[in-house]
Amino acid sequence: MKCSELFEKAPDIEIDTLFYDSRKNVKNGMFFCMDGLVHNGHDFISQAIDHGAVCIVHSEELEEMKKGIVYIKVEDVSDTMSRIAARFYGYPTHKMKIYGVTGTNGKSTVTNVIRDVHSRFEPCGYIGTISISYGDVHQAADLTTPDALVLQSVFKDMVNAGMKACSLEVSSHALEQNRVNSVEFDIAIFTNLTYDHLDYHGTFENYMNAKKKLFKMMPKKGVCVLNIDDPAFEEFERACSCKVVTYGIQNDALYRADNIQLGIDNTKFTLIYEDQEYEVCTNFVALHNVYNLLAAIAGMHQGGLELEKILENLNDLKQVDGRLERIDEGQPFNVIVDFAHTPDGFEKMFDYARMITPPDRNIIAVFGSAGRRDVKKRKVMGSIADKYCKNIILTVDDPRTDDPALIANDIKEGIEHANTVYISDRSSAIRQAIEMANVKDTVMLLGKGDDDFMYVDNGKEPYIGDPQAAREAIRKYYLGIEEEENEEE
Repeated sequence: MKCSELFEKAPDIEIDTLFYDSRKNVKNGMFFCMDGLVHNGHDFISQAIDHGAVCIVHSEELEEMKKGIVYIKVEDVSDTMSRIAARFYGYPTHKMKIYGVTGTNGKSTVTNVIRDVHSRFEPCGYIGTISISYGDVHQAADLTTPDALVLQSVFKDMVNAGMKACSLEVSSHALEQNRVNSVEFDIAIFTNLTYDHLDYHGTFENYMNAKKKLFKMMPKKGVCVLNIDDPAFEEFERACSCKVVTYGIQNDALYRADNIQLGIDNTKFTLIYEDQEYEVCTNFVALHNVYNLLAAIAGMHQGGLELEKILENLNDLKQVDGRLERIDEGQPFNVIVDFAHTPDGFEKMFDYARMITPPDRNIIAVFGSAGRRDVKKRKVMGSIADKYCKNIILTVDDPRTDDPALIANDIKEGIEHANTVYISDRSSAIRQAIEMANVKDTVMLLGKGDDDFMYVDNGKEPYIGDPQAAREAIRKYYLGIEEEENEEE
């Protein structure tokens, strides 16, 4: 594409690649001088040119400009990159129905339910914490919401693969960093708001304001789907300038669940919509998933799917990897894996654990807390676990450059009653919990979900994953089944 097609009054030079990582080798590249948390892209312009940049998009005044290179000064590089990426890839979100889901908890579940059900009627992709998935493509995701260049490129690939819709997790970081500024959302869904990411946003108000940006950017023809039971509901409602619909349980909502029956392996409730009652049965469990289902139902219905057809497809939903995932190898106790890593997420998960655990049985928890993240929540998470658990095993959870033992000590400050031990190796911690469990106990493995990596001081390193670690421990240490070695031919 010509540079003049991306920027008015720019030269007619050819642009083959958009990039912001100066280490990347490209051909005819347009380099965006992004100002990151650690590095400023303006400091790496020479390196970018050496690696193939022919155009530099910058916001700061430059002391040196090389001959033969096009320089374009803008007010905000991140916003410009989002806008140019959409143009470069042919505005792919104009060609699909886009569901954007934001909130502290529930994003992965809501977006995956939308993808699962929507795909039964027409092809739908998914982008979020768990993966980038569409058709037969399944890729690992580095961020909940990718940067604008990756995002628009993936959207284009989805369009080319025949996707008619996409469900997208929208993080507060992505909104603050303008990653989704040029995404044309059709439906925006708000799940809930509790304390998280204050290490990045500084205050809860800043965190909330970042989330509200999704609803402020909605086009007039769009629909905002809001959780009326959340304390922040009115703040988000005021941010909307398009149609608003509500869902909830406690308050009068357009989509409301009543007569909720929570089971160990299924949930039943009555959906009330415009004075009509619909009986719903789903294989999803726990009260917080009733909220997640209401959000998905409302979003898809407002997106054009028939309500009755949506409800018919809720009884065999695909398990969302690492989200309230039950590990069953035939052991006589419960093992649950979940991504919960916030105080609110902990309360919901332990409330569910208490529901499925007999009063005379025990709850055993394995968890840690991420390094270089909100330190204040560590003690709170320890306190919540202490209310429910007899035994707590603290372990590593994406420590980055922090000492996992010191993180564990921060968590211990909130623990007064539960028997607590620190085991640095997460797989060993899970094995210890499995060996400790008795009949009808519940083992909760929290914080990592289905992640198959661990963030350490020098980046990512492979990790077996909580589900696999649990399965192997159950088979070997509880059931006594030795894994067969692969024989070399």
